[in-house]
Amino acid sequence: MTTTILFDLDGTVIDSTEAILEGFRVSFEKFDITVPSDEIIKSHIGKTLDDMFKEMGVTDSNLIDKLVDSYKMHYRTIHLEKTKLLDGAKEAIKEANKFAILGVVTTKTGKYSAEILRHLGVMDYFRTLVGREHVTYPKPHAQPILKALENLNHKKKDTVWMIGDTPMDILSASNAGVNSVAVTSGYASYVELNRCASKICTDVSEAVKYIKNYDAIYK
Repeated sequence: MTTTILFDLDGTVIDSTEAILEGFRVSFEKFDITVPSDEIIKSHIGKTLDDMFKEMGVTDSNLIDKLVDSYKMHYRTIHLEKTKLLDGAKEAIKEANKFAILGVVTTKTGKYSAEILRHLGVMDYFRTLVGREHVTYPKPHAQPILKALENLNHKKKDTVWMIGDTPMDILSASNAGVNSVAVTSGYASYVELNRCASKICTDVSEAVKYIKNYDAIYK
């Protein structure tokens, strides 16, 4: 049986907090809207941009579209400079590649995600990348994970794992019928993750080790 590991990006593999916060500040200021605190913005990372702006009080759909466009225009100028791999992430990806097929499932725009991963020297480890523009329904819906498995022609769900840092990652895995591991290296608290995750690790390195050992015992 072949193991497949699907990775979330923000808070799981990469840290693009600085770029995300700057993108929101620039967008809110452009339209003369009070900028939420950094903590409020960070609490919504992992959701779609539309939903993030809604959650932060913007109700006009036309204004949301303009804010999203403004965010993307600025983000694309800074996303490479202001994104880095989390500690141990590259080593974890390389280790996972030794025993599993790897993919990325993210709510970020896939185009930017691929650019970031290439810039950070890890894109070649992933055989598929599913971003926001590739699906109709983002996480926590099952569609992003199912799309990744379709791309990989992987049909045996009990050998599939999703690693992510938010309840949306874990719920997406549950809805898709695959295994999951939550990590506390990102934007959700242990308490939030504990409500939906059966396994919680400190970071992606520990998560990969857990999956490798799990496979060694049960496969």
